[in-house]
Amino acid sequence: MVRPAVQSAVRRVCVNVSGAVQGVGFRPYVYRLATALELSGWVRNTPHGVQIEAEGDPAALDALLDGLRAAPAPARVDGLECDLRAPTGAVAFTVAPSQPGAGPALPLPDLTVCADCLAEIRDPAGRRFDYPFTSCCRCGPRYSIVAGLPYDRARTAMAGFSMCPACAAEYADPADRRFHHQANACPHCGPRLSLQDATGTAQARDRAALDATADCLRAGGILALMGIGGFQLLVDGRNQAAVARLRARKRRPDKPFAVMFPDIEAVQAACVLTPDERALLAGPAAPIVLLARRADRLAPSVAPGQMRLGALLPYSPLHALLLDRLGFPVVATSGNRAGEPLCTTAADAQARLAGIADVFLVHDRPILRALDDSLVQMTAGRLQVLRLGRGYAPLAVNCSEATEPVLALGGHLKAALAVGGDGRFVLGQHLGDLDNSAALAGFDAAVRDTPVLAGVRPARLACDAHPDYASSLRAAGLGQPVQRVQHHHAHVVTVMAEHGLGGDLLGVAFDGAGLGSDGALWGGEFLLASRQRFRRVAWLRPFPLPGGEQAAREPRRAALGLLYARFGPDLSAFDLPPLRAFSPAERRALLSAVERGINAPLTSSVGRLFDAVAALLGLCQRMSFEGQAALALQTAAEAVPPLAPYPVPLVGMDPDFSVIPAHAGFQHPVQLDGMAQGGDEERGLIADWQPWVDALLADLAAGVSTPLIAGRFHATLAALIVSVARRLGARRVALAGGCFQNRLLLELTAACLADVGVAVFWPQQVPPGDGGLALGQAAVCAAQVPVAARPVGETD
Repeated sequence: MVRPAVQSAVRRVCVNVSGAVQGVGFRPYVYRLATALELSGWVRNTPHGVQIEAEGDPAALDALLDGLRAAPAPARVDGLECDLRAPTGAVAFTVAPSQPGAGPALPLPDLTVCADCLAEIRDPAGRRFDYPFTSCCRCGPRYSIVAGLPYDRARTAMAGFSMCPACAAEYADPADRRFHHQANACPHCGPRLSLQDATGTAQARDRAALDATADCLRAGGILALMGIGGFQLLVDGRNQAAVARLRARKRRPDKPFAVMFPDIEAVQAACVLTPDERALLAGPAAPIVLLARRADRLAPSVAPGQMRLGALLPYSPLHALLLDRLGFPVVATSGNRAGEPLCTTAADAQARLAGIADVFLVHDRPILRALDDSLVQMTAGRLQVLRLGRGYAPLAVNCSEATEPVLALGGHLKAALAVGGDGRFVLGQHLGDLDNSAALAGFDAAVRDTPVLAGVRPARLACDAHPDYASSLRAAGLGQPVQRVQHHHAHVVTVMAEHGLGGDLLGVAFDGAGLGSDGALWGGEFLLASRQRFRRVAWLRPFPLPGGEQAAREPRRAALGLLYARFGPDLSAFDLPPLRAFSPAERRALLSAVERGINAPLTSSVGRLFDAVAALLGLCQRMSFEGQAALALQTAAEAVPPLAPYPVPLVGMDPDFSVIPAHAGFQHPVQLDGMAQGGDEERGLIADWQPWVDALLADLAAGVSTPLIAGRFHATLAALIVSVARRLGARRVALAGGCFQNRLLLELTAACLADVGVAVFWPQQVPPGDGGLALGQAAVCAAQVPVAARPVGETD
């Protein structure tokens, strides 16, 4: 950006500001700054961000530009474009009406309630005492209530609420923190609370509704609360009977619940808090943070068998007022039945949560966009987002290659969308698994909504290469050109896009399963990859999955397939937990099916290997939630210090690097020419788990403790990654896929790679699992050469 030259006493400049500048009090900030500098002109929202025309002394204009760059949070200025205009002689500075139209401006994520608003709702003498919809320019809902941009009240869920004279006066007062606050409201003019019984009949309103709700929770009742991005189910976190009743009604027998604590001191009493974790809990996103547990007074079934707890603080005035009344922690879990999307309307909640909730605390401010609470952890000293939701979505990732508009539809599980264009990608919120009609309806709504909010009209689509994913089927029916992207290549490129990495690197993609270029189930992959192309150069030795998809829910089946691959069909000499988990008839039938190749696909999946080992150790034979076995194995391993790995040799042939020019990411010459079918499969390294499994079984037979075996298993995976990286001479490694939400595995691997001088990258702002897949798909699509010009074998 070039500042206007100083040639006379008065100049007029037009400044276009991009970034997070709508719904964050940026226009009021500009107004106050310009007025203090004695400048005239105006500021307005536009489809591209914020536009300013300012007139006055050149030194004051320079100070204005400096002030724009230093705008206070939650605003974020990404760019300033400045042009000279002819002075008009204006004598005042104003906030002008917004410019309508479509453009790339992006709504801000929802913000936790600020300290000033908390003080107001707790002040018995204030006009917003006990008012649960209090907010200001520095806090409150944004993304969940916006219908379109520019961000003005008429395009939000507050459009149906006209401000009373007192609120209108705040809105018009430049000295007030609600100056031009679009969601401004109070008890006289804003949304209202209603407590309803299971039939939908109102039992109390407003303050009385809060009091009655608190009484219900104290008595062990289950509450369905209409929050910022959807309904939540709340219950007294200390009451074992109440928590058990919630589990039974919701059909969620094992998955840990998150807990909302009244304040940070209550969290500190129940969990070990680092300064970084404390800052996350109390920060503007206010996510669920996974924390190490102390001895606490929570009900045993809140997070059974877990050494960590998902904790969060009250992030809305409604939650704060309720927790103020209670003074104890509550389970705060998503308001849905297992496998279904969040409920967002009172009618929907009454229909779908009937039989789960005893009472419903609802309000009349519409929720325009369903948003789960974000879930995060600190890993290797850095934030890692595990679920992108309230407080973090939508997430913008700058990329100069993102020029052609594209919409990426992600995968089938943990669905999320991404759009690309105007030099960035925008990753949307967690949408859930696409296994039922309600989930698909929410997905379809996001397909319509996300490009509009991002100001993008997609010219083509990107989706997973698996033809039967619901997202892939949707892509095929939308009538636009479709780019199909191999699952694990997308995972690796997601990491590259987040970190702004170009060129070539070694991508390690460990996950549950994804369709490989050869039609097999991959999931333990080493890819030499760029954004455009990839080559599979090493992988885990495959083993069969008896029952196919059923094996993804029953670790005992993965263990049976692994034992078959090692020892054959006669397993009568073994007395192991997964074998005991079958009846003799079941075991015979499954082994017979594996021998005949019936519904027993081969997989190289590290996720399924986690399942198999967890079953062998007796930790989990059937899962009631995804990742349960791997979590049990991680929890066991975290109880012991780092251990020596099991042996895991690399067999097969090194990729042929002898005649190919070198690429920047490797010490050896490497060609990244896409995974060809058939013959090239022989030119790769196979991580042979046989010595590893033999040693593990020997430890098990010798009575070695489960935590020690689990710890060695994690150490072995880290050692395997280092071994492949050194064998290939990789200088940069990207760790990708859902297995790397395992904090122990990620930290061990990152430390081991750093010890041998390899730069390592992993998902941080973007979820490591399929929730981040769409970003990689969009980035591959943006970087990819036209389909007609691409050699056979590349990602298509």
